[in-house]
Amino acid sequence: MSMLKRLEEIRQAGLEKIQETADTDRLQEVRRQLVGKKGELTEVLKSLGSLDPSERPAVGKTANEIKNFFAEKIREKEEQLIAGQSAVEEKIDLTLPGTGIPQGGLHPITQMCYDLNDAFQSMGFEIFSEDDITSEKYAFDNLNFAEDHPAREMMDTYWLEGTEHNSGAERLCMRPHLTGASVRYLLQHGAPARFVYPGRVYRNETTDARHERAFFQYEALVVDKDISFSSGKVMIETILEKVFGRKVTVRMREGFFPFTEPGYEIDMECLICGGKGCRVCHNVGWIEVMPGGVIHPNVLRSANLDPDVWSGFFVNIGLDRLVMMRYGVDDVRMFHGADLRFLKQFK
Repeated sequence: MSMLKRLEEIRQAGLEKIQETADTDRLQEVRRQLVGKKGELTEVLKSLGSLDPSERPAVGKTANEIKNFFAEKIREKEEQLIAGQSAVEEKIDLTLPGTGIPQGGLHPITQMCYDLNDAFQSMGFEIFSEDDITSEKYAFDNLNFAEDHPAREMMDTYWLEGTEHNSGAERLCMRPHLTGASVRYLLQHGAPARFVYPGRVYRNETTDARHERAFFQYEALVVDKDISFSSGKVMIETILEKVFGRKVTVRMREGFFPFTEPGYEIDMECLICGGKGCRVCHNVGWIEVMPGGVIHPNVLRSANLDPDVWSGFFVNIGLDRLVMMRYGVDDVRMFHGADLRFLKQFK
């Protein structure tokens, strides 16, 4: 039998194999049989040296043409098989209605944070953030905390193991509040400044309906020349009105914080009971949502600012409590749990 006739038989037999193949795995096996290293066509090409010199050009040309022919037919068959495949084994009735795709949503605390971001940015504030791990220097020293202040002790602050016996920048902790970020920002950017810094804080305390060990705060600070107390109060009322969509009754009580002078406890009327009294507000009709006050001169000095030139106003918002007020939920632990039945209602 001439080699050209043998090649024609290989072409016909190979085409039949390709056409009869019913799945992609089998098609790969056919590919190896026809054009693989040990395939029939390859064996013919390897034998060219033993042919009469006059036959070699025609046999070599025909063999390469068949090789290209097989490659094209295999590609077409593969496309055909893939197009006919289905990821679902059983038959599907396309006339039936489709299955709804579950949709997620923002956690209510995250949504509140975004709403506050929008409100403050509309007033020209910048958004700032820092790491959850800070140091005694930024959490206490820069903020005018006395060396024997109880907040420095283990009973309140989570100190990182291995650093608890150090001091200053070498004594690390989970940040117990956000206020330390104020000095960090001012050292980086200077004054005047108008910025907010939301985030999670950590305290070693007992949990109840109003308290968690890890919770969210949202702090705002304005530093400029001749900042007045009244401008701070207006800022608080404006923010609460934007968040709740209506005017919120606010009162300010004298309070002491090492980083303010003077300092204030800022309360809002309890929206759970409408000021009538409930377990969230301890039956007084008011709930503390934020401390605030005029930035202490020593804090400005820590930020390398002259307190005779610059002044500022702090607001530290209890983000979790605002969320409780917005949705009328009387236990903050509900927002920090993993009960999807509760969280899904806020989508």
